[in-house]
Amino acid sequence: MQIDREQRIRKAEELFMQGFNCSQSVVAAFADIYGYTEEQALRMSAGFGGGIGRLRLSCGAFNALALLAGLDCGSVTPGDREGKSYNYKVVQELAARFKEEHGSLICAELLKLKKGAPLTYEASERTAEYYKQRPCVNQIISAARIYCDYLEKKESM
Repeated sequence: MQIDREQRIRKAEELFMQGFNCSQSVVAAFADIYGYTEEQALRMSAGFGGGIGRLRLSCGAFNALALLAGLDCGSVTPGDREGKSYNYKVVQELAARFKEEHGSLICAELLKLKKGAPLTYEASERTAEYYKQRPCVNQIISAARIYCDYLEKKESM
């Protein structure tokens, strides 16, 4: 059964609301396209959430876009500068779209954390208050939509 764009976007949102991190939610929504199970996708993207291991660096939803681009067009041939360059181009285009919509690719900036805010590896408890305070679901929906747009544009070429 073919999954349409709205189902993929909804799936990404639902996964986040179930407690998965930003990166996991987006990657798992597209796992079937690349022959991965949902569990494999959740595992391979787990460390990219929270701005990479909760370091608040690049946004997990954006990290998912970069990971998906690698699955889609990443070079697998040693010394393949052309293939590597093409993948970087795709990642940069996805980054530009994401940044245009959200103003940043950086988790700490998107969360409006104070400079030098303490870091912890402790995952936040997912409560109604957590979901109310976090803009993450917006970035997840956006990332899933941006990736759907990329796939549709690629198909039409």
